[in-house]
Amino acid sequence: MDLEALRIAALGFVETHRAWTPLIAGTLAFCESIAFLSLLVPATVILIGIGAMIGAADLPFWPVVAAAAVGAAAGDWLSYEFGRAYGEGAKRLWPMRRYPAMVAKGETFLRRWGAAAVAVGRFFGPARAVVPLIAGMFGVARPAFQAANVLSALVWAFVLLAPGAGLLAWFQD
Repeated sequence: MDLEALRIAALGFVETHRAWTPLIAGTLAFCESIAFLSLLVPATVILIGIGAMIGAADLPFWPVVAAAAVGAAAGDWLSYEFGRAYGEGAKRLWPMRRYPAMVAKGETFLRRWGAAAVAVGRFFGPARAVVPLIAGMFGVARPAFQAANVLSALVWAFVLLAPGAGLLAWFQD
């Protein structure tokens, strides 16, 4: 199944089962935020589509944003804890071992910005799932990590879903 077919199927499922939209958005955001799984799940495109469906299908906006934020924060937390548990050994696992330059950039970014790198990294594709893993490997303090994680997850979910929901509603008026 190609990515376009997956996107169409996922959005069709959301349209059919509207009550499940928050759960679906949260699950997609969770998958998008896990270090290894994010490479396999085209969640960002589907979430943007869900944002457009919010406006078109009169779905409740804030529950979907909250669910996506919870999913994203939980995925980053899992990546962080994985990094803490495996330490430097995580670099030897797929896909980290295949992209040493990306890992090195993530390490440099994290050394420079600390926990703030988690918040900033959430908004940049491949870094979204790698930075929390590296933060765990480097032993960034949990409270600082979680503060950056949760706050950036809320902003990320809003920024991802609001344009589709708001712009579509605006065009319909």
